[in-house]
Amino acid sequence: MSGRVVIVGNGMAGARLASELHTREGDRKVTVLGAEQHRAYNRIMLSTLLAGRIGEPDVELTEAAGHGIDRRTGVQVTAVDRSGREVQTADGERIGYDHLVLATGSRPVLPALPGLDPAHLPDRVVPFRTLDDCRRILSVADGAGTAIVLGGGLLGLEAARGLATRGLVTTVVHPREHLMERQLDPAASAVLTGTLAGLGVTVELAVPAAGIEADADRVRLDLADGRTLTADLLVLCCGVRPDTALATAAGLAVRRGVVVDDRLRTNDRRVSAIGDCAEHDGVLTGLVAPAWAQARVLADVLTGTDPLARYRPRPVVTRLKAAGIDLAAMGDPVGGEPGEVLTFADPTRGTYARLRIHDERLTGAILLGDNPAVGTVIQLFDRGHPVPADRRALLLGRALGGGAATTPAATPALMPDAAVVCQCNAVTKGTLVRCWRAGARTVDAVVASTRAGTGCGGCRDAVAGIVDWLSQAESVEVTR
Repeated sequence: MSGRVVIVGNGMAGARLASELHTREGDRKVTVLGAEQHRAYNRIMLSTLLAGRIGEPDVELTEAAGHGIDRRTGVQVTAVDRSGREVQTADGERIGYDHLVLATGSRPVLPALPGLDPAHLPDRVVPFRTLDDCRRILSVADGAGTAIVLGGGLLGLEAARGLATRGLVTTVVHPREHLMERQLDPAASAVLTGTLAGLGVTVELAVPAAGIEADADRVRLDLADGRTLTADLLVLCCGVRPDTALATAAGLAVRRGVVVDDRLRTNDRRVSAIGDCAEHDGVLTGLVAPAWAQARVLADVLTGTDPLARYRPRPVVTRLKAAGIDLAAMGDPVGGEPGEVLTFADPTRGTYARLRIHDERLTGAILLGDNPAVGTVIQLFDRGHPVPADRRALLLGRALGGGAATTPAATPALMPDAAVVCQCNAVTKGTLVRCWRAGARTVDAVVASTRAGTGCGGCRDAVAGIVDWLSQAESVEVTR
């Protein structure tokens, strides 16, 4: 495809699409317009930045540059003229396109509470969504002693753990009966609550916020049960909402998100949408792996590399990225469909496991704490393979009699070639092996070539283990 592609949004979806287009043949001009002042960065690593385990340079994404790529930061797109095939920016510039891609992401939900004006947030009340938000939180946290996090979902818990790591006495306030209610059952939440307490995070459940009052020194959070909490910092993690304002104003089909088909097209064939703002088959993504998969498909379609490419969602695995907490949740572990349900809980050790099996396939799982079988469980869920006859090995990570763990991570030699090592980028063990054989002999070189480990970072140890195994082996046979 030749012509002009304009991408509105320089976040993880928009930046990846530009890179994907850059690697494919063809004569085209790609213009990326990002509202934020920064270069593209890895949003899901902000909690690690908040914890002080990495610096800002570590969250920057590698961006394609050179001929045909025009990246602009700090540019707010205010309107889309579909008939004229132009976008208009806040400074009045009009930029023409042959194909427009909306990658506008999502915005944090700010609760409607007395004392909270979303347009004028107090200095000590900060949402946690962008790099600028992270900078503001760190600025207040420097010298602070206490923090409240409003919201006990995935992002809220990562923020709370990061603040506690910095030494702040941290409290999570969540209006639901248990933490991460979309991914966990009450029993898992109870074990996780105990684990968090041991890490310096107190949890208040089933109590909505009723009001906020903030001054230059403190923040007061009033609770619906009549209690009041005070802290130096209040972090808002109350969910996100797709940013569909441009699409709606342009007359594109919008439900919860911008409606797209299997080719990521909107109801205007010259306009596509990917990432958090897109709604495919009634589903919003909100995670990096689907967004990057959409970028690959759209790049294939737009460039003609694979005109028949279609986006097919893969099973999603949610990982909580916080020091001292190992949590993986997938599928629907608490659904009401028929099948086997196996559970194991050891609250003292912070361990919980729940598996839901139907027709010999995993339909959902929760693994919290130290479970050596987590790699095997993820692979079985991801690939839809039959579960082993010994269910106990999956549940406990070892045979009941103390036998070997079922996880193939004990040695990469036992991992099949098709095993997905990096869920975010869908990189398999076989891809890593082929990359190593092609000359990438260090972890950094393998990561640079395959992108494994550049998403949530949770697979870096696994990638390093495979590279180490390859380096020590005189000859490597890849299993199928």
